[in-house]
Amino acid sequence: MPGKAVATGQAPSVDVKVAGETTFTEHTPQGRLTAQRGLYAGPAPIVSKDLYAELEWGSAVRDRGGVTVEPSSRVSGNTYFGRFPASYWQRWTTVTEVAVEAVVTGDGQLSMGASDVEGEPRVITAEQVTGAKQQLVTLTAKLDKFYDGGALWLDLETEGGQTLRVERVRWTVEAPEKIRPTAVTICTMNRADDCLKNLQALAADVSSLDTLDAIYVADQGTDLVESRDGFEQVAKDLGEKLHYIKQPNLGGAGGFTRGLYEVAGHTATEHANVLFMDDDVLLEPDLVIRMTAFSNRQANPIIVGGQMLNLLHPNQLHVGAEYANLNTLEPGKPVEHSLETADLLGIDEETLKPNRQDRRLDAGYNGWWSCLIPYEVVKAVGYPMPFFFQWDDAEYSYRARAAGFPTVTLPGAGVWHADFHWKDWDEWHRYFNLRNSIITAALHSPFNLNLLSRVLVAQIVRYLLGMQYGLTATLLKAVEDFLEGPEVLRDGGVAAMQEIRRIRDAYPETKRHKATDVPGIASNDIGIINAAPRPSLQRLVLIKRILDRVLGRTRFSLGAIPNDEAHWWHIAQFDTAVVTDANQEGVRVRSYDKAKMIDLARRSAKVINRLRKEGAAVQEQYKRAMPELTSRDNWTRLYGL
Repeated sequence: MPGKAVATGQAPSVDVKVAGETTFTEHTPQGRLTAQRGLYAGPAPIVSKDLYAELEWGSAVRDRGGVTVEPSSRVSGNTYFGRFPASYWQRWTTVTEVAVEAVVTGDGQLSMGASDVEGEPRVITAEQVTGAKQQLVTLTAKLDKFYDGGALWLDLETEGGQTLRVERVRWTVEAPEKIRPTAVTICTMNRADDCLKNLQALAADVSSLDTLDAIYVADQGTDLVESRDGFEQVAKDLGEKLHYIKQPNLGGAGGFTRGLYEVAGHTATEHANVLFMDDDVLLEPDLVIRMTAFSNRQANPIIVGGQMLNLLHPNQLHVGAEYANLNTLEPGKPVEHSLETADLLGIDEETLKPNRQDRRLDAGYNGWWSCLIPYEVVKAVGYPMPFFFQWDDAEYSYRARAAGFPTVTLPGAGVWHADFHWKDWDEWHRYFNLRNSIITAALHSPFNLNLLSRVLVAQIVRYLLGMQYGLTATLLKAVEDFLEGPEVLRDGGVAAMQEIRRIRDAYPETKRHKATDVPGIASNDIGIINAAPRPSLQRLVLIKRILDRVLGRTRFSLGAIPNDEAHWWHIAQFDTAVVTDANQEGVRVRSYDKAKMIDLARRSAKVINRLRKEGAAVQEQYKRAMPELTSRDNWTRLYGL
């Protein structure tokens, strides 16, 4: 689950506004509504232009606002950012027709392509231009054959001797009677440079800025955004739209909720939107246009989520749409037919077709790297739970869904976020992941305690065999705090954050080292010992590894293990294993400690037994407490207002 970086330092509870208060009211539209722009280059050099438009043959010059197609060339918009998600617009909005407009100079052909649920292409309409000089060309298509899947895009083609310049491409739909006011909320915590870059990106993009009424920055850190040299200028550029707030560190939940809180306190209409946005993303500003336009034409209020692309691998889509298995505490499950860690410039190995999301997907929830929440949802179900971070996004979406507000993950509305699989699992934030997942399961699932207990026991056994004693203690603390009931959420998670760090400090394997500076081990003595393949008879191997551990039998005294081979059945054969972190920035030293293993195993048995006996009663406590925990009054108290 995504979450915000947090630390123990607390910023003062001071509310500093760069501008006066914004009162949110609906706007009268001026002409047609821009649903998305046709762009031909990304917001940064690391982003491939092929994500925006693909040169199929010939030569072309692609820039942010347009493209020059040289003679005998073809440029296709059948790309991640070039496609208009027609299926989603047909299913979730009241729009029946879409137009793509372009300002054209020169000679050539513009055609509107379309796909179906299987990705098969077809041409909807085309227009040939000759001797055009800044000519406005408009192509239209009905949204009537895309229910299960399919998209629209703009293709450009020239023949010998022709040159075509196309710019100011806009996909437009009929505007609603009133435009919903929208505020962006950025939660930040000691990522001042990242946050400033995204404010600058918004300020530099006039079109996306026009769709926003306000931008709230909830700064919860000690290294403040306002301390940067560029802040004064970006504050001037954003003018009255920017509201910079310093508040106590309440994690991602507290930072994002502040935007909902402010909009709710200053809106003259319930038809308002709040768009959550992470501070450490590489922003495509057109996301703001795409998500707000979609929300403005929704048939009924829905949560609109943006997709995540992997920042370290900018061509990769993290997932097309996801859901959570609540009772087994599994977030981030790809829905059926979803792309997952897919190269958007590559092909599917099974179908040999390009990796395009043509089939329409129904999401369970959407991460808060970019997620738009209508005020109607807040009025109906309240504010997010004070989870600090982790699972706040999933809990809120499942609560909203139960009240009739589904979540839609909109293709083509994407931001780049740090790759999740490069984040190490054995960190203090695992406490919040576990505790909050159990609370979410208690609130929104059948909460089968036998199944949940088996899931937790399986995790504990793997952790103990893998000599992850601190991670085991983290899990136990999470379950114990769940059993304490709703009171554990009273302070928004501040005390729990400090306590879990203290607990983990007692376990040496939770600390990261450089491979050349491992305490007590000579660097040259640590050689890689590779893992055998996954055992076919895992249960028998598991029993054997447990017996070996209890009897103190090991196969290797010392060895280095690559992260992708750090499996329980391999690590359980070592006295000491030097394991690479997922982030590739260092290693952890896991050493066998029989006393710790037995002590943690005994504690685990007691805690899981408590969960079986007390879980149902505690579940009812959380359900009764949820209205108060998610109330405006509770967040007012937490913000110290």
